[in-house]
Amino acid sequence: MGREWLRRRAGVLAVRDFRRFYAGYATSLLGSSMSTVAIAWAVLGSGANVTGLGYVFAAAVVPQVLLMAIAGAVADRFGRRRVMLIADALRCAAQASLAAAVFAGRPALWVFVLLAWLVGTGEAFFTPALDALTVEVAPRDQLGNANALYGLATSATRIAGPLLGGLLIALTGPGVVVAADAASYAVSVLALTLIRVPAARAVARAGNPVVRRALWRDLAEGWAEFRSRTWLWATTMQFAFFNLITWAPWMLLGPVMGRAYLGGAAVWGAIMGVQGAGAIAAGLLSLGRRPRRPVVIATIGTFGYALPDVPMALHASAVWVAAAAFCCGAGSAVFSTFYGTTLQQQVPPELLARVSALSIFPAYGVGVIGYAVDGPLAAAFGPAAIFGVGAVYGLLSSAAVLTLRSVRQVTWADSRRDDP
Repeated sequence: MGREWLRRRAGVLAVRDFRRFYAGYATSLLGSSMSTVAIAWAVLGSGANVTGLGYVFAAAVVPQVLLMAIAGAVADRFGRRRVMLIADALRCAAQASLAAAVFAGRPALWVFVLLAWLVGTGEAFFTPALDALTVEVAPRDQLGNANALYGLATSATRIAGPLLGGLLIALTGPGVVVAADAASYAVSVLALTLIRVPAARAVARAGNPVVRRALWRDLAEGWAEFRSRTWLWATTMQFAFFNLITWAPWMLLGPVMGRAYLGGAAVWGAIMGVQGAGAIAAGLLSLGRRPRRPVVIATIGTFGYALPDVPMALHASAVWVAAAAFCCGAGSAVFSTFYGTTLQQQVPPELLARVSALSIFPAYGVGVIGYAVDGPLAAAFGPAAIFGVGAVYGLLSSAAVLTLRSVRQVTWADSRRDDP
């Protein structure tokens, strides 16, 4: 009984290829979470101001906006594992170069921008291939658990990474932390090298005619699959504007308000930790779950994203903000687990990277605008108004998506499932 309980919730870790990939992936996530703090410290330490730091962060996002859709087609054409290997090798080289530059002195701002662009390029190719590779290394009845474990790794490293990175920066300096990030990508490269994609499920084999046709035809095929599924393009549009209106204020103005009235950096850091704890708790509860209507459950989870904007709009105390942040983390874990699993179950494997890319890149392309406009809008209308609009849109958009019949009609592909 106990063995069956464990197999149902974590049986995917018994699969050698998934276990190897997951170990490398979690290691690279930890390195990235550590290096975010280190890069900010190194940029400011080189003499750049906050504007310069914004350029560096933007340089990591822009290539994802520009390349994500094409990257999905490339992954489907040439093989997900191969594309992810190259992407991680690129990120490893970029971070190793940055570490060397930081060790050598005070790098110019353009060095940070260029290397951040290369890291963002690797991210653009890695991200859509991840969903597709999971189908190749995890059993179909364990896809939900695989996605829950991804979420757990992301949440845990977002808590541990900044803490560990900050400690290492204090003891050794930012260059060591960036070098550790480069090493974490090397671990991921090694893990990807060791896994074996089943030949029958490989996308880009010798002699496969898909390799010889034009790339734009691959893109068109992915687009046709994407727009044929109402639940998919509806949730994609929701999240494009969700990131712009609801999420960007929380990420950009939240720290500002934390400094202004919530109690400073320590309190804000604790709130972010509580948000991560919510994601971990929900991720653990998601293991082994097979809801009959996974997109409905995923959409219910999206209500959590809007909750932190409510106490911020009302200028509520840190306790209420932390409670909302916990719900936000929990909702994000529920959404990512069941939405990602549904995508893997419903979309043909040979099209999965393309469709995944098309579902992700609008959130980057539209959402990034929020980081540019929320500051001026908050100065003109006040932060409370911006948070209020974000809360209203987030809650109403999730409610609207739930009314769609296509969302309610999608069912779990595995016959073994949990209600509802």
